[in-house]
Amino acid sequence: MSFRKIFYYFVIIISSLVIIASLLSLFYDLPYWYSKVLDFPRLQYWILGLICLILFLGLNKKWDLPSVLLILGLLSSVSIHSIRIFPYWFGEKSVPDAVAEYDQEDSVGIMVANVLIKNRKSDKFLELVAARKPDMLLVMEVNDWWLLQLESLNENYPYVMKQPNEEAYGMALYSKFPLRDKQIKYLKHKNVPSFHTMVELPSGKNFMFHGVHPVAPMPSDKYPDNVGEAEVSLLRVGEMVSQEKLPAIVAGDFNDVSWSHTARLFGNDGNLKNVRIGRGLYNSFDAQSKIMRWPLDHYFVTEEFALVELEKLPEFSSDHFPMYAEFVLRDF
Repeated sequence: MSFRKIFYYFVIIISSLVIIASLLSLFYDLPYWYSKVLDFPRLQYWILGLICLILFLGLNKKWDLPSVLLILGLLSSVSIHSIRIFPYWFGEKSVPDAVAEYDQEDSVGIMVANVLIKNRKSDKFLELVAARKPDMLLVMEVNDWWLLQLESLNENYPYVMKQPNEEAYGMALYSKFPLRDKQIKYLKHKNVPSFHTMVELPSGKNFMFHGVHPVAPMPSDKYPDNVGEAEVSLLRVGEMVSQEKLPAIVAGDFNDVSWSHTARLFGNDGNLKNVRIGRGLYNSFDAQSKIMRWPLDHYFVTEEFALVELEKLPEFSSDHFPMYAEFVLRDF
């Protein structure tokens, strides 16, 4: 059998897998963890589907019914993923840009970082924080060792919330601005905290901040997971925001892509806007892979906020890139 024939069949096999995975990714309510994971690599599906489409058109010589069905399947796959990811590049910005001149006392710069509990490059992380100088810093996967390494932050960040643990879901919040009515909630799992607090800006305006890190959908022998269960913690945060009178920011490692069914429901429930839409994907995970990357670390805000800046920061030996966003609280 010639190499061309072998390659032709290889393209057919890969095309078929892309089509099947693409179709299954539409069934978000299947009770299997891997059906949720299929929702993650939509950019990779899109690229692979497009490559397979071009290769098959060049290689195929016999246009029978199976060939036509394969082409239609690939076109459908590319379309499915285009609908999900194109708004991030070409859609209207759901969170408007801040005006050129805004009151600095109404702005807040927030950095979120999953440091990876087994990562020991704390100096590299602290250098990033010192260079970016966020007003608020949400750190995830912290244990007692990490909190000890981060003690130097207390000098510039006098307002702190912290809840370390060894379950890879410990969390700490460092703020230059006063934090009022601080609450640590466990919305689903006993070792998975979420932070909820009112933040007072230098202008005297207040907003609610919700720091979240829901569990991953994949099974784990060591850490909490959601295998066989619905992810309800994000939805509960959305419900909380909908009942609040103050503007709100929800940020953290969602362990979910922002185009997922759960994330979209969460945004709708709380009337929250995704800052990425209209600006790009800003893939924040996996920092240790060049190919398999998708956006897991997010900022969702209510309509009172405009965006000054959104940036994916350099890696620091974690599996997540840290993210930075600066918002301005507008008058309505």
